[in-house]
Amino acid sequence: MTTRRRLQRNLFGCGVLLGIVAEQIVLFAVPLIIFEDTEKVSALGFAYAIEWLPALLAYPFAGLLADRDGGARLFSLVSAGRALVLVGAVIGCLTVPSLLTPILMVSGGLLSLLMAPVRMSIEKVVPQLAKGTELAKTQGLVQSMEVSAMAVGPALALLGVAFIGKFWLLVCAAAAFLGAAVCWLPLPRGVRSTGGRSARENIAELRLGWSLLVGNRPLVLLAVLNFSINLVFATVLSANAALITGVFHAPESAYALLNIGVGVLGAVNLLVVPFLLKHFDVRVLGVFGLALVCLSLAVLGFATSILLYGPAFVAAMVGVTYFNIFNRTQRIKVIPEEHLGKVMGPFYLLNLLSLPIGGLLVAGVGSSWGPQRLVAVLAIALSIFGAVMLPLTIRAFGRAIPAPEKSPVGVE
Repeated sequence: MTTRRRLQRNLFGCGVLLGIVAEQIVLFAVPLIIFEDTEKVSALGFAYAIEWLPALLAYPFAGLLADRDGGARLFSLVSAGRALVLVGAVIGCLTVPSLLTPILMVSGGLLSLLMAPVRMSIEKVVPQLAKGTELAKTQGLVQSMEVSAMAVGPALALLGVAFIGKFWLLVCAAAAFLGAAVCWLPLPRGVRSTGGRSARENIAELRLGWSLLVGNRPLVLLAVLNFSINLVFATVLSANAALITGVFHAPESAYALLNIGVGVLGAVNLLVVPFLLKHFDVRVLGVFGLALVCLSLAVLGFATSILLYGPAFVAAMVGVTYFNIFNRTQRIKVIPEEHLGKVMGPFYLLNLLSLPIGGLLVAGVGSSWGPQRLVAVLAIALSIFGAVMLPLTIRAFGRAIPAPEKSPVGVE
């Protein structure tokens, strides 16, 4: 790898890290502020649903934008826009404190809307920076940056709570979003498309994306599997603050320490994943990751104390790290690069549709039945469903990927 390519890869990773650190700070601060303001689990569920619904609607259109823009330019522009949203939320809450919860919910929806082009930009830029055996390593870098941010973000948030309070953490998150935008400015701009500007052409491109997805059997199977995993995680993440501080009566610092533990292991994975990829096929990592996810989520559902809940939560997120290396690497291999954005937009929509559904389940069932019992039932169902779906998905990718791509990653 040349010095220039290495610098671009490092800037790429730093931009991803800073953007997700900002997201983690927001995810730490906002649920605690809302729960403190309302003292209702249902409010957390509704906030989680509102946070994800705009992103779902935006993903197909964000995919078109990424295809036309090339990725890097769009990432910088939208990351700066997310910083402006947070600054506006802070000003709004200071001006009308009685509307604190509605303002935070609306700003969460706007951040979600802008998250879609950010994710699509990352998907678009990865194959521009990495080819062949470097692809899985770069996808591993993205996943490790995402998980490592779960250490850096909550750690900074925990320090911030001690010195400036939860509310002012939103300003810190805005600064991190700006930093992410700056990091991607030197990256290759990619090929910018000039076509497809009319409404008819836009609709035609959206239809093309959906048709390419629906006609791609391994992608459809993978989307269904991802949907089921995300549904269980949505119930956990939307109720996490209430479970930790309400059910287990742990301090707010425990809420941050859980994510810090996930991030520390993510940083370790950043070093371990390249070694694993030299000796194991990404399919092995996918099987191991899903098994760890299912086992850990089942433990979460039956945990009786924070001492059991905490390690299980960390283990579940580590399992997601390994499964996502398989997930991210395989799907790119079966999508034409020129159509990557318009296919990944609908793919993300199907994947993440479960997140607002999970939030609404917590809002509807969480207060009466209990979110932890809901997690237990969904975790058992996921274990059974995943045992059937994952082999089918692996077999479908094996048939769709050309023969040279089937060799283990790292083997020339």
